[in-house]
Amino acid sequence: QVQLVESGGGLVQAGGSLTLSCVASGTIFSINEMGWYRQAPGKQRELVAAIRTVGNTNYADSVKGRFTISRDNAKKTVYLQMNSLKPEDTAVYYCNARPLSDDQAPWTPGASWGQGTRVTVSS
Repeated sequence: QVQLVESGGGLVQAGGSLTLSCVASGTIFSINEMGWYRQAPGKQRELVAAIRTVGNTNYADSVKGRFTISRDNAKKTVYLQMNSLKPEDTAVYYCNARPLSDDQAPWTPGASWGQGTRVTVSS
């Protein structure tokens, strides 16, 4: 079973920055698509950003130009750098993993989720 542990959430003023981290275990990290999803109260969980290989990424329109996803395969870690944060970015952010070789379309979540880390952006 894949285990994912997120960290880095917190309270930040609008316009500020945070970097989230997700460390994976129980899997060969480099063969997994890694993604960040978020869920705000009363809303469904949505894709924020995902990465398959270096240079092969996908972002929600709402975060393009502000957020950057990256991965360090040696450290089995995926990062989400968040700049110019807005109050509407407030949510619990979840890390996700799925095998690159499965039968699902890219940018689709797999079955492995982290526990979530909360991001609150004040106005």
